[in-house]
Amino acid sequence: MSDILEQIVAHKQRELMHKRANISWPNLVRQAEGSTPPRGFRRALAEPPGVQIIAEVKRASPSAGMIQPQADALTQARLYAQGGAACLSVLTDEHYFHGSLHDLEVISSAVSLPVLRKDFVLDVFQVVEARAAGADAVLLIAEILDDKCLRRLFAEIRNWGMDALVEFYLPENLPRVLDLGADLVGINNRNLRTFQTNLEHSLKLARSIPNHVCLVSESGIRNREDIVKLARAGVKAVLIGETLMRSADPVLTLRELTGHHSAH
Repeated sequence: MSDILEQIVAHKQRELMHKRANISWPNLVRQAEGSTPPRGFRRALAEPPGVQIIAEVKRASPSAGMIQPQADALTQARLYAQGGAACLSVLTDEHYFHGSLHDLEVISSAVSLPVLRKDFVLDVFQVVEARAAGADAVLLIAEILDDKCLRRLFAEIRNWGMDALVEFYLPENLPRVLDLGADLVGINNRNLRTFQTNLEHSLKLARSIPNHVCLVSESGIRNREDIVKLARAGVKAVLIGETLMRSADPVLTLRELTGHHSAH
């Protein structure tokens, strides 16, 4: 685990202790049970032809610094929907990414696209929080979870009817991810030690992914050419944040990325 990742995880553990002490667990469970049923995140990516885009609401990150700190999450999400995104990803980490569960809640209730909770999920508490906020899917990062924890969280996400996007970077974590029975798998193209991105990482590892798995390539995807290249390798969806957050016209950028700009 990289130094920055260790710092984030340590901070998340402290945050969790604070939340457990201050948030009523029975109330949270009731809230999650009362949420609108999940909208089929994986289905929205796997069923349509072509490569689908998961558009991410991300104001900042440790690697990029401030991207768009004043961005209104709902406005951004609506532009993504208009541009043809299949699903949305919402960063809910406050300290490092300037996101919040409130962003997720607002987007989930106002936009019809399925929404992923993108965070450093370490505990069942965060899974229930995600469902209570209206998430349709939750990200799990293989690099920060041991086998027992990964299995428990994966089962919990499924129990709530949500999809688990199980992400890995290190090739040695792929067998662990597939052993889970994960059918929605993300390859992170960002080296968690250097924070550099390399698309070749997805192209190389895609060969080892079984056909029934809906494969998502994450990070460093900047243009239509990148997407075409990934599609040839068997990638079914791409997660794009920074490129869209920096765009002056996210709708146009999305249409260019999907290859539909000439039609509008």
